[in-house]
Amino acid sequence: MAASKIPHLANDGGVEKIFVGVKEFQCMGARSPFDHPHVYLDMGADDQILCPYCSTLYIHDKQLTAEESDPKGAIVALADEVAA
Repeated sequence: MAASKIPHLANDGGVEKIFVGVKEFQCMGARSPFDHPHVYLDMGADDQILCPYCSTLYIHDKQLTAEESDPKGAIVALADEVAA
């Protein structure tokens, strides 16, 4: 089994777009208590995805690492996920 880190992202500032260095992550809307149901998003072959709850447009930026976002501070945590 391999373990990977899945970023948890929040849009506390209510910005329209967030650039991220990953294509798979969890969107929580804003931080608690203003969060929406936490949903895992996967861009697949695309370079962007729209969260169905908060309408944040996430755009993949190859220049960012898995721990970076633009604007800064959108990554709340990196959680372990175990893949079979």
